[in-house]
Amino acid sequence: MRAPATKTDRWLARAAGSTPSGYLKHAPAVPLKDQAYEIIRHHIITCRFAPGEKLNEAQVADSLGLSRMPVRHALARLRLEGLITIRPRKGIEVRPIDPAELLKIIEARTVNECHAVRLAAARFSPEDIAAMDGMLRDTEAALEQHDTEALMLLDTAFHALIARASGNEVFAEILGNLHDRAVRFWFISLDEPNHQRSVLQEHLEIRNALAARNADEASAAMERHIAAFRRNVTHLIGQ
Repeated sequence: MRAPATKTDRWLARAAGSTPSGYLKHAPAVPLKDQAYEIIRHHIITCRFAPGEKLNEAQVADSLGLSRMPVRHALARLRLEGLITIRPRKGIEVRPIDPAELLKIIEARTVNECHAVRLAAARFSPEDIAAMDGMLRDTEAALEQHDTEALMLLDTAFHALIARASGNEVFAEILGNLHDRAVRFWFISLDEPNHQRSVLQEHLEIRNALAARNADEASAAMERHIAAFRRNVTHLIGQ
């Protein structure tokens, strides 16, 4: 099995079931440093490595069954993405939840994602609609199973599909970075059952606007979606 070619493809593959829990077993052709990155990142965004938790490189490597070098490469990459902090002689720490950072990310997402969905509305293909409908069906199933992790992966894939459908690779890269930085907050937000159900409805409204090629409504629906996330997650973290 080869690694997906782009970040968007990796998102979509994870949402389709290629989750990090089976990564080492099912993807032997993927470089070890990438395997380590995927698994450690997944542990961080699902809060298995909790915000503020201290990590030990040797212990992480041992738990993954890898040597320290690929883990070191993975940790350096995660530091650049803002998910961990590495301080000389002080060790490695999962970056704590920062409400101020969250608000900045949401502001950036609102501007960029609302414009990206406008572009996508003009370019959304029947294949894109079919793919999105499949995601919505899987989301409904994940809701029934109370599977927060699957919901997070499906939400990621939903937004990745829109970014790719915008036809603008720069937008897709910007939105990918913003989503990577926000995904821990998203996981916390999706742990709330009422919000899980409302997210599905918001995604359906975005889908319908895209299928109708209505750029104004797609942008408005996306803005409502991001605003709802902001209200829910800031409530949960006490802001």
